[in-house]
Amino acid sequence: MRRLRILVLMHEDLVPPEHLTGQDVKSVQWKTEYDVVSTLRKLGHDVRPLGVKSDLGAIRTAVDEWKPHIAFNLLEEFDGVAVYDQNVVSYLELLRVPYTGCNPRGLMLARDKVLSKKLFSFHRIPFPDFTVVPLGRSVKRPNWLSFPLIVKSVTEEASLGISQASIVEDDEKLKERVAFIHNSLETAALIERYIEGREFYVGVTGNGHLHVFPVWELRMDRLPEEARRIATERVKWSRKYQEKYGITSREARNLPGGKAEEIQHLAKRVYRALGLSGYARIDMRMDEVGRLYVLEANPNPQIAQDEDFADSAGKADYQYKDLLQELLSVGLRWRPTKAA
Repeated sequence: MRRLRILVLMHEDLVPPEHLTGQDVKSVQWKTEYDVVSTLRKLGHDVRPLGVKSDLGAIRTAVDEWKPHIAFNLLEEFDGVAVYDQNVVSYLELLRVPYTGCNPRGLMLARDKVLSKKLFSFHRIPFPDFTVVPLGRSVKRPNWLSFPLIVKSVTEEASLGISQASIVEDDEKLKERVAFIHNSLETAALIERYIEGREFYVGVTGNGHLHVFPVWELRMDRLPEEARRIATERVKWSRKYQEKYGITSREARNLPGGKAEEIQHLAKRVYRALGLSGYARIDMRMDEVGRLYVLEANPNPQIAQDEDFADSAGKADYQYKDLLQELLSVGLRWRPTKAA
């Protein structure tokens, strides 16, 4: 294995310390960054973390002075704006620096949930019925969109703004929740038919040739009976809440015959329809009669050790170090000029 100079891009507030001083890595905000940096070093690579906030010049300087073989991209925003991370990737392409993760066009298409669904429609990929309320507009629910509905941001990720109150049963609650998205997140609101059922995550890596990991399932069996089984902010990010209600994720079990393969094939169709590269997680639901609905695609998902993506890769015999090495290899093979 060739030793690489790897520039690891991350938010400036998430640069891990060079040496741990008694911190519990499982509870720190920079766990992903620490896992990636420390594991790449254990693999024998020359690794330089770079904190980035709002200055592209820092990247240019590091590239000019250090001449990395590849940038390992862990940025989820730029200058405080989530969708600006695609512009950082575009900048890396202009600098002719290979990078891990998704290309800028794929990031743009996947992050816009409305545009994604329009592409799904063209490719006959199943998804829940929906409408969108632009920022500043009032709600006019079409007659064909029946309750229950779930309201979320068009562009925000990581379940930001999603709670039990996101699922609404009448027009009055619908108006209240759309107003909440408009006022608190300052984005358009996506209104989507709520699919009662099991929630699956499917990890995919690759550019042209794709590798699909085992189907993973979010388990929320011990939530209060009246609670909807959805991935709220607390379900995803609150350790205390997860421990209290036994929220876990694991390989999907007791699927009907052939359903796992159907789910994996659908994940590959989504990946290709959106022009994704590098790696991504495809989220979908299955209703009580086995119909599948794609919720969204998440390029550059969370890749901390012991998280969904890495755990599902482990089931496919990718140890964490092997997974990171594979992401490097995929990034080095990506050719932006040939992508179109």
